[in-house]
Amino acid sequence: MTVLPDSVDAVSRKGSRTSDYDYELPEERIAQRPVEPRDASRLLVVDRDRDTIAHRTFRDLAELIPAGDAIVVNTTKVFRARLLGHRESGGPAEILLLRPAGEGCYEAMIHPGGKLRPGRIVTIAPDFRVEIVDTTPRRTRIVRLLTSGDPDAMIEQHGHVPLPPYIERADELGDAARYQTVYAETKGSVAAPTAGLHFTPDLLATLRARGVETASVVLHVGAGTFRPVSDEDPSQHVMHEEWCEVSGDTAAHLNAVRARGNRVWAIGTTSVRTLETAADPHGTIRPFQGDTSIFLRPPAALRGVDRLVTNFHLPKSTLIMLVAAFAGYDRTMQAYRTAVAENYRFYSYGDAMCIL
Repeated sequence: MTVLPDSVDAVSRKGSRTSDYDYELPEERIAQRPVEPRDASRLLVVDRDRDTIAHRTFRDLAELIPAGDAIVVNTTKVFRARLLGHRESGGPAEILLLRPAGEGCYEAMIHPGGKLRPGRIVTIAPDFRVEIVDTTPRRTRIVRLLTSGDPDAMIEQHGHVPLPPYIERADELGDAARYQTVYAETKGSVAAPTAGLHFTPDLLATLRARGVETASVVLHVGAGTFRPVSDEDPSQHVMHEEWCEVSGDTAAHLNAVRARGNRVWAIGTTSVRTLETAADPHGTIRPFQGDTSIFLRPPAALRGVDRLVTNFHLPKSTLIMLVAAFAGYDRTMQAYRTAVAENYRFYSYGDAMCIL
């Protein structure tokens, strides 16, 4: 067990610059494939009250969550958003669909951007082409799907699982199921809510048997969530909007959990961002449906979340800043240094951290 140093956030203002969130990570620590079974991944447990770090296995989470507490899972479902094709010149092209834009169109990221100007066509399959329609203010594209068939069916047939770029291999047959939570329901994400990838049906059944409650939210994850912050002043970073929803039933459930003295456990940063979007200044969760561009970072205080389960995130990303807003800057960076030293596996297919 590691004893953490006292926090000095208020004195030093550490955590106010983007470079504060940089850390060294050996390349071999970036997980290229998941462990099996899902809940065999490691779990680094950070206790804020005791200022300690402990090392567990993810299936041990059932021993850490008291009866009456509630976990909040994001039930979004990843779709085959990565389309590979060729330009009219014959050169390769890649289109990553981000979100529907109406009238058969999507907002998308494309490559090579300089050669795919509005009016150009990318052929994915004989009866499936993509027209570049327009450029957005944030340099993404609006594209139109051209097919005589059902566009959703064509995406499912010809699209690829949108694995993150730090997974340096093509998607494989097993990724279709493994880069998806076991409770995924609502299609719309281009990246998995990765903390949820560790749950198995058996672990969820164990939690229920022990009296742990479950609530669900939806946030459709976009590629912008994982984009590193390039400006040294994080306040200058512009977040991409992502659609999310907290139903009336979920809001009432979570408010009742906290009213009786139990705690809300957010499974992943996407659940945090959804709950904080819906929370009022007093921490009461309100029903919400719509876009969010919330950017949580120190010294912001989280209002709707009491505990956090999350994966390890990229240096200088909005997600590591979110973790620091919850756990404290010094505590977060010490946890990351410990995870590197103890050979934890990082990023989407990597290990997890639980913050008490």
